[in-house]
Amino acid sequence: MKYQRPAVYILLMLGSAHLLNDLIQSMLTATYPLLENKFALTFAQIGTISLVYQLTASILQPGIGHFTDKRPMPYLLPFGMMSTVFGISMLSMTESYSVILISAAFMGIGSSIFHPEASRLARYASGGRYGLAQSIFQVGGNLGSAFGPLLASLIIVRHAKQENILYFTIFGAIAILLLFKISHWSASLNRENGAARKTFTPPPLPFGRKKTFLALGILGMLIFSKYFYMASMSNYYSFI
Repeated sequence: MKYQRPAVYILLMLGSAHLLNDLIQSMLTATYPLLENKFALTFAQIGTISLVYQLTASILQPGIGHFTDKRPMPYLLPFGMMSTVFGISMLSMTESYSVILISAAFMGIGSSIFHPEASRLARYASGGRYGLAQSIFQVGGNLGSAFGPLLASLIIVRHAKQENILYFTIFGAIAILLLFKISHWSASLNRENGAARKTFTPPPLPFGRKKTFLALGILGMLIFSKYFYMASMSNYYSFI
């Protein structure tokens, strides 16, 4: 198989944007002790915050991915990050539990817009080196998930100031600038390949429809079980 040269600068920007996105998203669980003390929340209420966030961050993703595969929307990425920034801005100022849930939903919506579209662009920028491209993209997200709770503990929890959550909008603003640059590249690519897109037909499934959906179902169950215990552990460790 002949590979083209990957668009390394786009992959690095996507990885950086993934880092910033997941850094902001992981901040939510890290602030649970602060929210629990201020709003006298029960574990059930805290679990509901996680549920609202995970539902909006996960369930919307396949629909958004399906829609943008058929109708590419290059500038959807920065608007997704704007939803995340709006969510954390609400969280920094709210005095109501119901508004906490709404802010978690906006953050989840931002994440659900970001991941499928950014993954698709990582594939476009790969030059056929799909493993390398996805690895660069995933490394950014993993670093963000690692540094997010640490920064939240230093900036927010340590000082017990809910309004300090607003500092994380700085990371969101940087991500928005990166995503506008990436979206401009994607729009240019779409214009160049416009004629090809009009005649594009999906390739046949290599192993048949039944086996493909069975494999996807198994992968879905594995991912569900992974995030089930990861969310349980992260919520638990927030309070010990």
